[in-house]
Amino acid sequence: MSDPDHVHTPDELRDQAGADRFELVRAGETIAWMTYKHLKPNRYVLLHTEVDQAQRGHGIGGVLVDAVLNEIRSRQGTVTAICPFVADHLAGDERYADVIDPKHPGYPDRTAAEHGDGAIPV
Repeated sequence: MSDPDHVHTPDELRDQAGADRFELVRAGETIAWMTYKHLKPNRYVLLHTEVDQAQRGHGIGGVLVDAVLNEIRSRQGTVTAICPFVADHLAGDERYADVIDPKHPGYPDRTAAEHGDGAIPV
């Protein structure tokens, strides 16, 4: 039975392009964000994912990554995964194979990303 006083507001993905940051907003509050670098022609280097401390452990990071990847797909862009969380999310998941930049895919998994030098492959 649902609570009639509880209305679920859908999450909103906002691109704060001036800050090179995607934000996941729920009920007017930013609950997670991802920093990126936008390279030409239409490649996004995904650098770091962060979830608000109070929201951790509820799958919000995965929701954010999926929303960002779907948004970049809608822009006909590609991604380079530098962030260990994003690399882990993409590892072995074929749903986003079309979004990964074939020349500059980034790190293949979390371990490689955590031990990488952090340089952005151009």
